[in-house]
Amino acid sequence: MADWNPSLYLQFDAERTRPAADLLSRIAHLQVEHAVDLGCGPGNSTRLLRAAWPLATIVGIDNSPAMLIQAAQALPDCEFIDADIARWRPAQPPDVIYANASLQWLTDHETLFPHLVNQLADNGTLAVQMPDNWQEPSHTLMRQVASEMGLPDRGRQPLLPPAAWYDLLSRQGCEVDIWRTTYFHPLASHQAIVDWLQGTGLRPYLAGLGRAGRKRVSHTLSRIAGRTLPVTV
Repeated sequence: MADWNPSLYLQFDAERTRPAADLLSRIAHLQVEHAVDLGCGPGNSTRLLRAAWPLATIVGIDNSPAMLIQAAQALPDCEFIDADIARWRPAQPPDVIYANASLQWLTDHETLFPHLVNQLADNGTLAVQMPDNWQEPSHTLMRQVASEMGLPDRGRQPLLPPAAWYDLLSRQGCEVDIWRTTYFHPLASHQAIVDWLQGTGLRPYLAGLGRAGRKRVSHTLSRIAGRTLPVTV
C-alpha cells in the first residue's frame, strides 16, 4: 500500500484531533514520566501529549516514513520511531500507552490488547480511541462502491462490541472505562466527504490502483454520495 499522505490527512486536522483531545482529557491529570503515542501519524496527537506532560519523555510510533518526517519536524523534542505496532516492545515500560485512531487498522485485537497491557509500567494506563464507524453511511458507501466496481473488499472489519472489550481487558486485571461518542462533521460538499475518506478509510480500496483507477473510484464515490447522503442548507 502506498505511504500515507500527511497533507491530505491534515486537511481535517481539527476534526481528526478532537477525539484525540477528548481521550486525553480522561487521563491528563496523571503524573507521567514516559508516554508512548502508538500510530502517532503526523504528530497531531503527540502534540497534545507534549502539552499535557511537558517534562515527560514522549515517543511516537508509526510505520509511515512520511508521517514520521512530518511529526519529527513539528515536535523536535519528542522521539519518533518507525515500528510495527503489533510487534513493538518499548525500551522501558511507559506510564501511558496512548493510541488514537490507529489500532482499528490492526487485526487480532484479542492478542494485541493483552500484549499492550503487558508493556505498561506498574499502574500504567492504556488509552485507546478507535473509530467505530463500520456501519456509518460513509463506510457502507465505500463498500458499495468497491462492490459495484469489482474491487476487493480490503476495508477493515467491525470492532468488537463493548461487552467483549470489557471482558478482554478485565481478564488482564485492568480497571476498564469504556464510552462511545458520535462526532458530526459538517463538510462543504460531497467531494469533501471523499477527500476525508481518501486520507484514511478509503486507502485500502485504492491500494494497487493506478492514478486513473484512483480517480475513477473518487468520482464514483462522489457521484453516489451525492445521491445517497443528505445535504443541509
